[in-house]
Amino acid sequence: MSTPLSSPATAEPDAARVRRTSTRLADGRELVYYDDSEPYVSGAATRRLDDPRPLPDRFAPVMGADGAAHPVTGPELRLDPLTGEWIPMAAHRMNRTFLPPADANPLAPAAPGAAYQDGEIPDTDYDVVVFENRFPSLLTVPGADDATELVAGEPLWQRRPAGGRCEVICFSSDPTASLATVGPRRMRTVVEAWADRTRALSELPGVEQVFCFENRGKEIGVTLHHPHGQIYAFPYVTPRTRTMLRQARAHHDATGRVLLRDVLDAELRHRERVVLESEHWVAYVPYAARWPVEVHLAPRRDVPDLPALTNAERADLATTYLTLLDRLDRFFVGDDGPVPLPYISAWHQAPVREGRELSRLHLQVFSVLRAPGRLKYLAGVESAMASWVSDTTPERIAHRLQEIA
Repeated sequence: MSTPLSSPATAEPDAARVRRTSTRLADGRELVYYDDSEPYVSGAATRRLDDPRPLPDRFAPVMGADGAAHPVTGPELRLDPLTGEWIPMAAHRMNRTFLPPADANPLAPAAPGAAYQDGEIPDTDYDVVVFENRFPSLLTVPGADDATELVAGEPLWQRRPAGGRCEVICFSSDPTASLATVGPRRMRTVVEAWADRTRALSELPGVEQVFCFENRGKEIGVTLHHPHGQIYAFPYVTPRTRTMLRQARAHHDATGRVLLRDVLDAELRHRERVVLESEHWVAYVPYAARWPVEVHLAPRRDVPDLPALTNAERADLATTYLTLLDRLDRFFVGDDGPVPLPYISAWHQAPVREGRELSRLHLQVFSVLRAPGRLKYLAGVESAMASWVSDTTPERIAHRLQEIA
């Protein structure tokens, strides 16, 4: 199915022209093309939609050691009785793709005229594409009972299916590119895809939170260097978000105000850690930044999530985000010049149902790199106690980013 993608207030002059085309891969997973170039954006042509790979239906019964067919099972969630956190158990991910050679890149477009290999994108080119992960941490199996049960009758041992969905978003068909190099038009398409997937996944039964993120760089642990990110639809509210909601609720009870609104206003009043401003967005180093490099990017207007952004805010985000990434890629300078920053980029959005009135959209970008060739490793106090120790100060991080500008 191919349709023009509309965002809020499409009458605005900067409305993006993006066409959304959905299809199914050979094993039943959904794939969605997001096109901004001709002849696809107008609908004059359509990307390749068929997938000739001989993949079995991912939900087909599997043969067991007993020679009988058994219903497929997905990953499971186990409740940690010490923290109250759900932990996905996804043992099948042990065999996922790891640093493939260039001619076996599953995120690259199909080679023109070549026999179709085990790549995930059927067409020989694409602008932006999203598809369900072949090795998901979260997977809703049709017909599976999602009730919580006790294991061996032990009240402390609770488990339930790890429902939800994991998607991959490819920012470019060029395996040598990065999100920082795609340009404003393509970045705008990425923003539209993030917003569209957030909206679609939020409507799935059982989904409580949608998380768009990107891991970049071998230092982060990236196993596929093609420019891409991921989108998780969680069947629970994540621990980090629960902690922030608890703080936001206490702040609201005491003041009647939204915590993240007050945080942004305080940074704008004092300006010491503000590193980038545009008409609709503000980037600042948070007061208690814990990573060697960390920046938050927030809209000036109070919005809960990406779908709530106007066209003007989305267009401004596309250019502001690229400016921020350019500065981050010049934060460190080595013997051979600027050092591309390995980073995690994480969109904090309001949960689907819980605490939306207390939430406020913002992006967190952070890096484990503390100097060229030197990483911040999580030591015992951080890994075991979750008690953070910063190796720098937020003011030093902000000063460097201001200096680059």
